Amino acid sequence: MIIVLRPNATEDQIQEILKHAREWGVNPDVSRGVERTIIGLIGPEEILRTKPLEAFPGVEKVVPVLKPYKRASLDYKAEPTRVVVGRGENSVSIGDRTIVVVAGPCSVETEEETIEIARAVKLAGARILRGGAFKPRTSPYSFQGLGERGLEILALARQETGLPVCTEVMDTKDVELVAKYTDILQIGARNMQNFSLLREVGRTGMPVLLKRGLSATIKEWLMSAEYILSEGNPNVILCERGIRTFETYTRNTLDLSAVPALRRETHLPIMVDPSHGGGIWSLVGPLARAAVAVGADGLMIEVHPHPMEAMSDGEQSLLPSTFERVMTECRKIARVLGREM
Repeated sequence: MIIVLRPNATEDQIQEILKHAREWGVNPDVSRGVERTIIGLIGPEEILRTKPLEAFPGVEKVVPVLKPYKRASLDYKAEPTRVVVGRGENSVSIGDRTIVVVAGPCSVETEEETIEIARAVKLAGARILRGGAFKPRTSPYSFQGLGERGLEILALARQETGLPVCTEVMDTKDVELVAKYTDILQIGARNMQNFSLLREVGRTGMPVLLKRGLSATIKEWLMSAEYILSEGNPNVILCERGIRTFETYTRNTLDLSAVPALRRETHLPIMVDPSHGGGIWSLVGPLARAAVAVGADGLMIEVHPHPMEAMSDGEQSLLPSTFERVMTECRKIARVLGREM
């Protein structure tokens, strides 16, 4: 249920509603907008239906949330969510006028190379460094990442450049370790419906970048986000990275229609990963431009100084010089839309 309060509702009236909600065993969420405050109540429908919610002073109306993804729904929160990543002068806000670019290598390989890439992508305009320390690979014989050493290297790159760090966590047992080093916990496509992992990252309160599953519908994707939100963590960023279709020319089929579709359903910020979406480096630029054009709040792009020697995903990684050109092209489109990069 959504309780919409009158513009002149007092703080005492708000607190009275919250007090009763907690007594009913419901955990209320308060969203204070510019003009109005709303209170979201998530709980058993049979209980909430019996409560005289509209009788409370200060209440204008009560609206049921019909979508199965309650907290992720626009019905629950009409204003866009902005997720703040990092701290102090290096903090980055995702979900506002500025389109945020997350860039870096698919896998952390060496300290020297990772810092080199971090400096290059920052110079080109990236605001966050990405890099895999734990890598979910289709083959058990492929490079699986450097583990904690990779996390240490990412932390060093952050220290050198000031860029916040985004890296993937694959297992509930690693959440505490990864959270110690990173600024964004990434949930990869293969773990989108790993509900134990979603709950665990939700409990951290940290920003979580949730990639769309290989064959997930938008509804399934939002329901996965709901697991994180239900733990009291509002800092969820959705990332479209391509889905599996009958087409084999590209690594995946990048579903750019998901961006405007999600705008009709959710308040959460939306990013696009054109590197995994196409799987071919020459497609990354056009797909990145298209993602900006359809309204993405950010891009995630793989960059490597020597793609032919990369230990993973070299075929879709951009050279730093190519990445710089793609950033210049995307900025032109952003400006047309009244946005910045």
